[in-house]
Amino acid sequence: MPILFPAPCTQARGIERLAQEAESLLEKREVEYLSIEARSILNRCSSPRMPFTWTINPYRGCEFGCRYCYARYTHEFMGLGRWEDFEQKIYVKRDAARTLARELTLERLAGQSIALGTATDPYQPAERRYRVTRSLLTIMAQARNLRLSITTKSDLVMRDIDLLRQVAERSSLQVNLTVTTLDRRLARILEFRAPTPELRLRALRALRDAGIVAGITISPILPDITDSRQNLEAVIAATREHGATHVFANVLFLKPSAQQAFFPFLEKHFPHLRKRYAARFAHSAFLERAYKDRIFALVTELKRRHSFPDGPAFEMPAALHEGEYEQLPLLQIETPARAIPCVGTPPRSGWSGSGVGRSGVLGYSEPHPC
Repeated sequence: MPILFPAPCTQARGIERLAQEAESLLEKREVEYLSIEARSILNRCSSPRMPFTWTINPYRGCEFGCRYCYARYTHEFMGLGRWEDFEQKIYVKRDAARTLARELTLERLAGQSIALGTATDPYQPAERRYRVTRSLLTIMAQARNLRLSITTKSDLVMRDIDLLRQVAERSSLQVNLTVTTLDRRLARILEFRAPTPELRLRALRALRDAGIVAGITISPILPDITDSRQNLEAVIAATREHGATHVFANVLFLKPSAQQAFFPFLEKHFPHLRKRYAARFAHSAFLERAYKDRIFALVTELKRRHSFPDGPAFEMPAALHEGEYEQLPLLQIETPARAIPCVGTPPRSGWSGSGVGRSGVLGYSEPHPC
């Protein structure tokens, strides 16, 4: 008898299939590293509200487990629905450098900007072993006239100061260290495995001493937890003392996947705030306009008090659409492709580093999932 209503095909496709086929590289007590194919490493950001046109993420997932992290939902595209999966299954794009070398072309990038680390921290613990971010910087150091920003919570970024200086000599470069509070206890419970605020500030100072444009992003600012004048001014004042060129800020937003991690955190550490947060995010992932306006006004006031410009020192262009770029002699890679590094080999035993962390995305309200 013929089947009139056959069962729908449930075979995984696209990134979900790649995730299912990923090779396990290493299993630790609380995390597994897997190798995943990077068919493309430059991802176009189509939102006109973003200050960058392209994003690059060397990894999928982030081990640091920041309780407010918006990017947890990106693992859902791979068929992973548990909020813990984002910090327990880290996918390593080991062939990212070769892919980037192929994709860095004048036609695609003329006059447009690249954000490195928008849905994952490019200097998370996996970077110590697999060095994907460093391999990407090696390619970018061979190019001219890039517009590149890097966002991280990790002082491991100091390891790559040599390459960052090479990039900055030929291109526009900005590094953003995420610092949400100077309170070590609060930072530890909010940003589960991230380095201490002191380590991030030390990295900021080292970058500035190397002549690299570097500042902070206070993101996200959490209502009734990190949004006090005292907390925000302490962060901004310390940033000034460490030589920052700029300060960004943005407030919390909570998509459903992020709420799965954040509300249990509230219940444990701030039980008196749970109902208030539930009401704030009952109908939207974003906070109300009046709250945003009040916080942004406060941050602007504090920035002026500590002699920061109102706008960023490194002005990022608005996102462009395909075909709107100008024909400028921008991107010229001057080193042959044979210089592309081998990714996936642990660092030499003589190298030592400290502290790694997880970042927020430049502090903007509609991050791109790429």
